[in-house]
Amino acid sequence: MNTRKFLKGIYALWYREFKVFLNERSRIISSVFLPLFWYFIFGGGVGTITSTGVNYQHFIFPGFLAMTIIFSSLFNGAYIVWDKKIDFLKEVLISPLSRTAIFIGKVIGGMTDALLQASILIIIGCFLGIPFTAANILLSFCMLFVLAIGLVSLGLIIGSFLESPESFGLVSSFVVYPLFLLSGALYPLDKLAAWLKVLTHLDPATYAVDGLRNVILGSSSMSFGYDLLIVISFDILMIFTGTWAFNRMKL
Repeated sequence: MNTRKFLKGIYALWYREFKVFLNERSRIISSVFLPLFWYFIFGGGVGTITSTGVNYQHFIFPGFLAMTIIFSSLFNGAYIVWDKKIDFLKEVLISPLSRTAIFIGKVIGGMTDALLQASILIIIGCFLGIPFTAANILLSFCMLFVLAIGLVSLGLIIGSFLESPESFGLVSSFVVYPLFLLSGALYPLDKLAAWLKVLTHLDPATYAVDGLRNVILGSSSMSFGYDLLIVISFDILMIFTGTWAFNRMKL
């Protein structure tokens, strides 16, 4: 298959995912409402008893940007399960497209959906007094972009091995909540117990949250370049694993 057909196939899959996203307004609303709900309720409550050196609601906002990416990206894998149930994937596989191209198209489509949802949250954040500038918004998108690639790939990997939406929801929940809760989105990492620090440093979302906090608030544990490098390394691992999983996927 030549490069032009390969790219056209990826575009077609991306466009399909994008249209599905636009037609599901409830998904867009819920994906933005949930982080804002946590932001006001959790931030307003815990913020009264927590000292982080900065406004607590400002402190947790980068974590909720990452939360939007985590939830929307991973649950994107549910569409693979549905595509298998309605035989959409079988129809796609009849075409000359390779499974690698299908995987890439799905990743780009899911990443686009996640970034659009994060964009809405950034716009809302501007009205909430979050200290956004043109420069830190650009760097934030850079971090959100690379985080979305890895997590969409992870969601697709999970979906490729499962046969029912119910099983996907159960398995993905065991991945989503540890990723978010261990990321440092809700608390600083420097005062944690040693065993818990080990778990947080195994979580790729930790580095995304730290990098976002660095560029938005100027407060972080590591450099932005180091955070970005770790998340890119996670992306590479997930892309290779996802390509392998799609080539072994049973329909």
